[in-house]
Amino acid sequence: LKVRAILSVSDKTGLVDFAQGLHHLGVEIYSTGGTRRALASAGVPVRSVEELTHFPEILDGRVKTLHPGVHAGILAKRNLPSHLEQLDRHQFSTIELVAVNLYPFVQTISKKGVTLDEALENIDIGGPTMIRAAAKSFPYVVVVVDPSDYPLVLEQLQRGEISMEMRQKLAQKAFQHVSAYDAAIAQYLRLEQEKFPQTMTVALKKRLDLRYGENPHQSAAFYEEERWGQALEPGVTTVTQRGGKELSFNNILDADAAWNVVADFAAPTVAIIKHTNPCGLSSHPQLAEAYRRAYTGDPVSAFGGIVALNRRVDLATAQEMEKIFYEIIIAPDFDDDAQALLQRKRDLRLLAVGSSQVEASSRPSWDFRRVRGGFLAQTWDALPQDRVEMRLVTQRETTSQEKTDLLFAWRAVKHVKSNAILLARDLTLLGMGAGQPNRVTSVKIALERAGDRAQGSVLASDAFFPFPDGVELAAKGGVKAIIQPGGSVRDEEAIRVADQYGIAMVFTGERHFRH
Repeated sequence: LKVRAILSVSDKTGLVDFAQGLHHLGVEIYSTGGTRRALASAGVPVRSVEELTHFPEILDGRVKTLHPGVHAGILAKRNLPSHLEQLDRHQFSTIELVAVNLYPFVQTISKKGVTLDEALENIDIGGPTMIRAAAKSFPYVVVVVDPSDYPLVLEQLQRGEISMEMRQKLAQKAFQHVSAYDAAIAQYLRLEQEKFPQTMTVALKKRLDLRYGENPHQSAAFYEEERWGQALEPGVTTVTQRGGKELSFNNILDADAAWNVVADFAAPTVAIIKHTNPCGLSSHPQLAEAYRRAYTGDPVSAFGGIVALNRRVDLATAQEMEKIFYEIIIAPDFDDDAQALLQRKRDLRLLAVGSSQVEASSRPSWDFRRVRGGFLAQTWDALPQDRVEMRLVTQRETTSQEKTDLLFAWRAVKHVKSNAILLARDLTLLGMGAGQPNRVTSVKIALERAGDRAQGSVLASDAFFPFPDGVELAAKGGVKAIIQPGGSVRDEEAIRVADQYGIAMVFTGERHFRH
């Protein structure tokens, strides 16, 4: 029985070896355009698809495989004599294997200055149609869209038959390939003013299988969002691991939280994270000093935590971090001597996100939250610092240093779980209260963490104080200035308490809930 294959690929990785393997097995190969030329130049016997269609390519190659001579041969059910009779009557042949990957639409729209006409010309029509037809007919037709599957397909063909399980797996992969391709086109064509479209497809690509999820009885994997026409922001999806144990589900969650904190600051900044909350944070021109100050935020909680830095790690900073047990250090990159020192700790995971420096920036994609049966989608809480309104509402004004620290605390508090309270001084986190059911408890915890250092500190609250008790407790604890959104029906009471204790308070008009 003659076996026929159509090969038409944009990505020619492994193409020649695959085609040679098919030829040695007696497979009759048909192809189009650049794929046919590549095979012919490599000495692989190949025929034109026109020999199947008996019709030339037209419209500058826009129509070449869109023909019954191709699709009848793919879609015919081999167990129906009437289908085979119709093929014979029209002098069509069955097709048993289709290897196709698509025009480089994603690569095209990723180029700077690409025009709409260029993008449209790189939307593949014949390729997805062949893939879908072959995947629909997978009991009779093998469909291959990923060059990494070529060796396995050849191996099974050499054994005499491709299993039904393998055929179905390849068909599923083929439909997913076309789905992601269509999602890329839809995303590109979506009008900018359509912030949240009526229907939306999010394409994900598996990056890692994980040992388990949040707990050992849960299975897990790590997927990255496929983004088109724009690069992924530096972060956990772009990291290269330079040492240490395999990453876990919780490692990735914490590393992402840590990186999101430092990526929000333009100045050299170090964050220490425990269970996705910053227990240490500081900005300082000298990275090693920023680390030392961040560590003082909560040395007890820092043990076994995650360290993030928004600058390349130098030896001086590495020498400081090397003294403490951490699970992960994530940074743009590591100097060679710093990396060599830290790699002495065999279990310490070093993650380089692949950029020399990260400036605070807004994120162009959505923030998704999973709920049972669906997703919530929102834009990122990423307003630039120069957009922060600081409306003084008390008699005492803020000093210059207090204003600087208030802006630092306001940027930091949005990375703390609500109800969030954060104390800071000299661009350093002194204590924080996170995830409490009421705000006054968060104030108590933050003051306890800060201890004596709370004297002369500033306080940031992610949302308004519903009662003045939180402001009074902060004032008694030594806080000298407060930044909060305002908007409570008891704002005037909170302002009176602040004036009573001689502290400054500013309203921003914006809150930073993080649930």
